[in-house]
Amino acid sequence: MLRLKAMSPHELEIVTNLTQSISEVNVSALPHPIQYQGSKRHLATRILEHFPDDVQTLYEPFAGSAAMSIAAAARGVARHFVINDLNQPLAKLLQSMVENPQATSDVYSAVWAAQGEGPTQSVAHFNVVRERFNQTQEPELLLYLLARCIKGAVRYNRDGLFNQSPDKRRKGTLPKTMQRNIFGISYLLKGRSSFSSLDYRRAIEGANEHDLIYMDPPYQGVSGERDGRYLAGLAFDVFVESLAALNQRGISYIVSYDGKLGERVYGQELPERLQLERLELDAGRSSTASLLGRDDVTVESLYLSKPLTQRLSKSSGAKVPSMQPDLSTLFPSSYDAETIEAVH
Repeated sequence: MLRLKAMSPHELEIVTNLTQSISEVNVSALPHPIQYQGSKRHLATRILEHFPDDVQTLYEPFAGSAAMSIAAAARGVARHFVINDLNQPLAKLLQSMVENPQATSDVYSAVWAAQGEGPTQSVAHFNVVRERFNQTQEPELLLYLLARCIKGAVRYNRDGLFNQSPDKRRKGTLPKTMQRNIFGISYLLKGRSSFSSLDYRRAIEGANEHDLIYMDPPYQGVSGERDGRYLAGLAFDVFVESLAALNQRGISYIVSYDGKLGERVYGQELPERLQLERLELDAGRSSTASLLGRDDVTVESLYLSKPLTQRLSKSSGAKVPSMQPDLSTLFPSSYDAETIEAVH
């Protein structure tokens, strides 16, 4: 714990809950302001088992909600983070939450409060916000749309406009909860992360043998080269060649890619010539199956590159020195540099 000056009860609650989650490595309890369908938050603990313990920089070129960067930061297995998503408003939203948590929280609170109490009024408000976002691409508006839309399922039309409908059963994450989540990821990532909205190949150009790339691209079998959940699809052959180029450079990487739901297989497996180790992760009962009253289980493939498996086999078990940022980055006004004492 830290001895703090002038910290409000709510600020203290955020710090206490976050530090407890980190100390227990309770990934499911870590902050997650973006409710994103397909997020790897619930699989993060199992994916982290295949991370080296000496990662200098973790690259997430298909970041989405940045679930793996958040989890890796909490686990302390990487020093720096490169967070990229081709969806520019999403990438800017992640940057805004990390670098300007108070301002981002304030905008969300104001937009959330303006929806009113009645379902008719709140749905109309969602539609107004959606139209404004499609016109302006303001990243803070996207946060409200993601929190309120059906099942956190992002949908875009062929013109790249957000067209998902609101969930009429709920109003979205409460502002107090959202603030706690935003300040949480700011604590974990501020001061050691960079953000971009580039093609994935450009985003990972700076990676070297001391780094790790985690890739969670659109499922080839689900999205092909065009799908409403993504601003852009992914060409299978081009992606395979980009992985082959990483192999030639000796870069460690992990790919979440194809999978299956019950007996139905999604996607073409990555080719054997890449010399990848393929694992299967049980992702649990799918939400779609639950709605239909079925027990179908989702299984996702996880591919480990040969440079990574070789690196893991040689691991000495020495951990990266802790790079946790100072808690004063959360609530600057609550700290007095002369009176803060670390007692943990």
